[in-house]
Amino acid sequence: MSANGDDLKGFKLLAHRGYAARFPENTRTAIKAAVDAGARFVEFDIQLSRDQVPHLLHDDNFQRTGNSKDQIFALDAAQIAELRVGEPDRFGSAFADMHVPLLAEIVEDLSSWPDVTAFVEIKRQSIEQFGVESVLDAVLPVLEVVQQQCVIISFDAELVEVARSRIASPIGWAIRTWNESSQKIAETLQPEFLFCNVSKLPAKTLPLWKGGWTWVIYEITSPAEARELVARGVGIIETMAFAEMYTALRTDT
Repeated sequence: MSANGDDLKGFKLLAHRGYAARFPENTRTAIKAAVDAGARFVEFDIQLSRDQVPHLLHDDNFQRTGNSKDQIFALDAAQIAELRVGEPDRFGSAFADMHVPLLAEIVEDLSSWPDVTAFVEIKRQSIEQFGVESVLDAVLPVLEVVQQQCVIISFDAELVEVARSRIASPIGWAIRTWNESSQKIAETLQPEFLFCNVSKLPAKTLPLWKGGWTWVIYEITSPAEARELVARGVGIIETMAFAEMYTALRTDT
């Protein structure tokens, strides 16, 4: 690994879907590239197949990443293994052989990176398809061997709440709307990490909610914007352009 991703002053960088600016998102290659570039915090998304096997995938279909209209819930793991998700619209044929990773494969990688923390986002579509308990029943046993390196996160507050009751590891909640209702949910859940899209934040003159959590703000590609957010109290900056941001922000330390 080329550098230590913890050496930024007062904040950390989180690799969003791996090093997704340069490699197909949510793939082993993208995650390894982020780690090799210095990331010690990586994030990836989880959807379940028809047979409830956890895979790394953001959408509930393969249209955007693999030019296939197949929905993940209509396929079992063996069928998904035949698909390729090299994001041809972005990368042409450069990653034509890229497959959809199983969560178990990423767990294997994490086992060899004991200093890397993974933020595991369980997607709303899978929760709606299978239910909170079934999704956690599918995901948590796979993560068990690296559970202390993992943070379960979701936009679904119920899943976050149930996850907290089932595991001792930290949790994270992602808010959809910046409003009083979301603030009350955050205060009730008391997650260790609170995620928000930068576009949903209030005006710069208004404070971020105070609590026992660390703010994680995405999707940031501007070092100047990252510095402004850190000045507002943000502890983790999430970016798909990990190496570029890391290189630029290290010059501040």
